[in-house]
Amino acid sequence: MMKGKLAGGFLALALAAWGQTPCEQIKSLAFPDTVITSAEVVAAGAYKPPSAQPAPQQPALNLPAHCRVAATLKPSSDSNIEIEVWMPATDWNGKFEAVGNGGWAGVISYQALALALQEGYATASTDTGHQGNGGDASFALGHPEKITDFSYRAVHDMTVTAKAMIASFYGRGPRLSYWNGCSTGGRQGLMEAQKYPEDFDGIVAGAPANYQTHLHAWSVAVGVAALKDKASNLTPANLRLVNQAVLAACDAADGVKDGLLNDPRKCHFDPSVLLCRTNTSENCLTAPQVEAVKKIYTPVKTQSGTLIFPTMEPGSELGWTVLAGGPEPASVATGTFAYLVYKNPKWDWRSFDAERDTALADSTDIINATKPDLSAFQARGGKLLMYHGWNDQLIAPENSVNYYSSVLEHMGPNQGNWYRLFMAPGMMHCRGGPGPDQFNVMGAIERWRESGVAPDQMIAAHTIGNRVDRTRPLCPYPQIAQWTGVGNTDDAANFACKAP
Repeated sequence: MMKGKLAGGFLALALAAWGQTPCEQIKSLAFPDTVITSAEVVAAGAYKPPSAQPAPQQPALNLPAHCRVAATLKPSSDSNIEIEVWMPATDWNGKFEAVGNGGWAGVISYQALALALQEGYATASTDTGHQGNGGDASFALGHPEKITDFSYRAVHDMTVTAKAMIASFYGRGPRLSYWNGCSTGGRQGLMEAQKYPEDFDGIVAGAPANYQTHLHAWSVAVGVAALKDKASNLTPANLRLVNQAVLAACDAADGVKDGLLNDPRKCHFDPSVLLCRTNTSENCLTAPQVEAVKKIYTPVKTQSGTLIFPTMEPGSELGWTVLAGGPEPASVATGTFAYLVYKNPKWDWRSFDAERDTALADSTDIINATKPDLSAFQARGGKLLMYHGWNDQLIAPENSVNYYSSVLEHMGPNQGNWYRLFMAPGMMHCRGGPGPDQFNVMGAIERWRESGVAPDQMIAAHTIGNRVDRTRPLCPYPQIAQWTGVGNTDDAANFACKAP
């Protein structure tokens, strides 16, 4: 049985040997380490997600007729990687878009499949080799092969197998292949660029969890700071108070008072100004609460001062309930230490020591995607577009800045012809928040890869219901969107991308 990477010549043989294969007959074809569980034609109509999946977006997605193939990949004796491959029955755009996961995965990303199919792509998704709810790492206990599958093998093997299925169905493989993912999906995209640079021609990596062991160390550290002592607990009302004080102090510094911080790293807010002077009230914080806010604003470092992971930025406070709202730190983070590091489901998060436990996590790590050498991906014409929201409440946005900077430090300062990072003021994790959070990343990377037009900006929109109430350009880092001084500050046309 083949381990990890499928046989290198398999796709080439498929292209040479197969003509078009009707959808239902794909089930009779042999793919390495693969059991096809179903292959069926799905008629055009409204998208209906599985019962365990989120409700469809509004307005409802109407999908074209397509061939839906479900399969299980078994590259190791303990692998059980479920994938689905959806292929338009007509009007295929000739391209492949693979879509990513969130958290610890455990589910196929049906909504993302539906969106890609609607745009004419052949598309694929995987559960990464186990079933779960995204916040549960218990699958890893005693299953090192499943950790390998989650880390990188499932996505790569899915990609190779999906391309072969596409070749069998259409009689030709995709002319271009794209990856589109955020959070864990962002990590998966960076892992592909680093480890399997031949898999994709363009990669969209949003808010990547690519330094996962350090990210989870930071998440637990934040939880300990706010939750270990009940006196430090921060209520939603406390967080609103802090957020309002931050905006009052820093919002207008970028020239526009709009509830957004163009670069929150320039906001040097001291939460001590909110300390209750006498009795506690809704308009102040107790001393333990002030200290908790200070700790949350402080990056996690070793005793010698080495950065473990950056932290959340001023302006993101309304989202802190996810990590600091209790009663325990987020399970997606504690799972790394309970199931992968200590291999003890009863591990007590109160015993967490950032320096010790991060070092232990790193000693056996295969999950992180932090290598700065992307020369193989660049050499074959690959394009990499990263984005991250400054109000991200789950993954510190400066992590993306740090990875971007590490690539430029390794490969040289002028990499803008193939690699760009876009920071989104006011956007939370992948989407949401007060800032414009809806932008066409696939259109941007397609024009870049296929027409050589690099994205000098991406127009982002913020909506209330179905109404767009604000647009703003997102700029290639380190540029920021600056108001021209004339016109409506809710209109992107009145902003220009400039160096800070």
